[in-house]
Amino acid sequence: MSGDGGAGSGSAGIGPAEGTALPRIGRPATRALEQIGVTTLEQVADRSEADLRALHGVGPRAVRILHEALADLGLTFRPPPG
Repeated sequence: MSGDGGAGSGSAGIGPAEGTALPRIGRPATRALEQIGVTTLEQVADRSEADLRALHGVGPRAVRILHEALADLGLTFRPPPG
């Protein structure tokens, strides 16, 4: 059994991949990220801010919370393509 001290984020039997659980960003934003296979902050860091904002359900507040959570881990969003 995993002893990661899970945060009970309401996943449907499939726990987050190894990594840091997503912060509380609201159900619509969480569902939007889960639909594209993003379940950890490390996976969020592999996406640009514009990619996330383009998702239905991910608004400015969710992006701000994600940005702050990434910063706490020393991570950032992926830079936009060039």
